[in-house]
Amino acid sequence: MRSIALIDVNNFYVSCERVFNPRLNGKPVVVLSNNDGCAVARSNEVKALGVAMGAPWFKLKDLAKQHGIIGLSSNYALYADMSNRVMSILREYSPDQEVYSIDESFLDLTGFQSRDLTRYGQHIRKRILKWTGLPVCVGIGSTKTLSKLANHCAKKRPVFNGVCNFNTMDSHELDLLLAEIEVGEIWGVGRKLAPKLEALGFKSVLDLKRANPERLRQQFSVVMEKTVRELNGTVCIELEEVAPDKKQIISSRSFGHPIRDFNSLAESITLYMSKAAEKLRKQQSFAGSVYVYIRTSPFRPDDPFYSNGMTIPLPSPTDDTRQLVNVALWGLKLIYKPNYNYAKAGVMLSEIVPAGSVQADLFSQAQASPKSTALMSTMDNINRKMGKESIKLASEGFRRLWKMKQGNRSLGYTTRWEDVPMVC
Repeated sequence: MRSIALIDVNNFYVSCERVFNPRLNGKPVVVLSNNDGCAVARSNEVKALGVAMGAPWFKLKDLAKQHGIIGLSSNYALYADMSNRVMSILREYSPDQEVYSIDESFLDLTGFQSRDLTRYGQHIRKRILKWTGLPVCVGIGSTKTLSKLANHCAKKRPVFNGVCNFNTMDSHELDLLLAEIEVGEIWGVGRKLAPKLEALGFKSVLDLKRANPERLRQQFSVVMEKTVRELNGTVCIELEEVAPDKKQIISSRSFGHPIRDFNSLAESITLYMSKAAEKLRKQQSFAGSVYVYIRTSPFRPDDPFYSNGMTIPLPSPTDDTRQLVNVALWGLKLIYKPNYNYAKAGVMLSEIVPAGSVQADLFSQAQASPKSTALMSTMDNINRKMGKESIKLASEGFRRLWKMKQGNRSLGYTTRWEDVPMVC
């Protein structure tokens, strides 16, 4: 029997904030999306108040005053760094790891079955808490789907003390537990498919486990068939130890306030393209086309609405930030209209191919040169060592009056030297 573990950080964004600000412990805290728009992370205290994921912050102002809810702006640099620390610790517990998301990781512990894996899971929890200050829960099952459910039980049921191991339960004990879990809690089912399954009589996880996988494949998809088989212990979804390269890279943001002038839009497009190009080089790929778009806010009925975008094919695939920015700005000039209050802009890189698979064009002047490759590599190395945007294109701008709102963002405790906590 396989032993797959899912390790998940509890209320990740909120927990990261609490590590460096212990005064937030025990208090209702939400972390907000870009421009302090919606709740993207909630502490248990906020969940107990009935605040839903994605709830707009402006609608929570009265509730926040009544219960003292603390709203924090997202600090993605901090969260990414803390995530990297957790994943590096988990790497020591198994050579087979899949980083599933910023706060979740699968480990294949099949080769460690001579150990007490429940105790092994507790050791993982204690080390991560000691080394990072972050609380985690561990779920263990014979498939990824079961390990996800086990992790859900580890979080929701105190009797498991943060580690739930389905592989130590007999079939009767496990079925009793699965009968108590709603079908919507299954990985890959969620809110969209749960009502359809419930209408067919599948209300609990156990109901779906006992379903006919071939019939459900006809009614839904092959994904649903794999889910049913995984609930019965058949491995259908293997660990992805190497994340596949992205087929598209998108970079976009809403502005902190509406902007009207072309130069501000050009600064934002340059910044977003610079970030996208850096991601492109990180996975050692080239892009064959660029998409650029701008739009006003659909939520301002008094303002005229305008939205437009265009795709520009490149004469030859490239990863050079300068070339990609020039193409995006050329497209921006064609779609820009004056006298509109623009609320958002963005870019997308498509037709992505591995750097080693780029077909040369005998007649193109826009092909990658050794100088271009060396320059991009130097820029990336400097920004990696000295901090983001230590070196950048001048067209990104410096004042950026349009940048998104982050009035309640915490310090860069682990990513900026000037913000590193000091003990006197």
